[in-house]
Amino acid sequence: MANPFKPTAGATPPLLVGRSRVIEEFLESLDDGPGAPGLLELITGARGVGKTVMLTTLGDAAREHGWVVVDETAREGLMDRLAAEFTQQLSQLAGRERSRLASLSLSTPLGGGSATIEHAPVPEPSWRQKTRALTQWLAEHGTGLLLTIDEVHAIPREELRALSAEVQHLIREGAPIGLLMAGLPKAVEELLNDDITTFLRRAERVELSEVAIDDVREALKSTFDTGGKTLGNELAQECANATGGYPFMIQLVGYQVWKHSGDGPVTRPAVAAGTAAARIRLGNLVHAPALRDLSDVDRTMLVCMAKDDGPSQIADIAERMGRPINYVSVYRNRLLAAGIIKTAGYGKVDFAAPYLREYLREHAAHLVME
Repeated sequence: MANPFKPTAGATPPLLVGRSRVIEEFLESLDDGPGAPGLLELITGARGVGKTVMLTTLGDAAREHGWVVVDETAREGLMDRLAAEFTQQLSQLAGRERSRLASLSLSTPLGGGSATIEHAPVPEPSWRQKTRALTQWLAEHGTGLLLTIDEVHAIPREELRALSAEVQHLIREGAPIGLLMAGLPKAVEELLNDDITTFLRRAERVELSEVAIDDVREALKSTFDTGGKTLGNELAQECANATGGYPFMIQLVGYQVWKHSGDGPVTRPAVAAGTAAARIRLGNLVHAPALRDLSDVDRTMLVCMAKDDGPSQIADIAERMGRPINYVSVYRNRLLAAGIIKTAGYGKVDFAAPYLREYLREHAAHLVME
């Protein structure tokens, strides 16, 4: 049997642990139709916690229900790319109807005009006209349109304002449209505090966190046993503990332990080798790229945090850096927004991803500011 684990960023793993409630509630919203709360969601969580995977999973579920799904990652030109996708979808729908219609003209109440999918010398329909035409056709066929936007905090504010206004208008009209967005918690919070995004504050908040270790243990054991590789309870617990409940690490540990176990049952040496390999891969795939994007001062602050075995006091970090607290607080906020650290009580911070502390200790000499 092929290795069932998929430790690739953004890839949908066959083993999706601890997320059934989110998926079930979304499926209920698809059945409930326009205006259902699960059709307007903001998914937040630390790096590697499975936000992109969740967007993909919910999008796939909508497709299985016959919905048209448009997946996007936030960057400049988002509205234009969405409009182009709507045009393509309308052309495909026109093709389906062409056997019984000489041409497809989808009426749009806005301005009394129409968006005609033929070579017609008419002005280009607006974003709203295209979306309304598409959702009207889908409504007549019992489905809808779902937009999924990853890294929503990276959308230019003007485009986010436009997207919010258009989707809000369509929801008020009862159009079958859904909008799912994902981003880092601190960055999304700052986004929602902006006056231009008032509409998005009414979105359902789905905060993805670590998966319960007991759930991880049972999922790993079941997957190994099903694949013909017996994983005993004690070793399953060791594997689960090594993941820290971190979804990406679940895939890494599962993949590496499976790889190191050969054709027989899983042994303790295989678990030791597999979990060690998983930690190295986590450092290479998650920690190293994240640290490269930071400034020298950011990295120096993290190295100072890594001296503690648990949450760090801001005052202690400031003393180690030889800087005043208000100076350190600026970089604290930057690292929170980047999803590298998280708050851990009043005046305390901790690392948001597992094994980052150990990675920093091992690579401190190359990361601190001169």
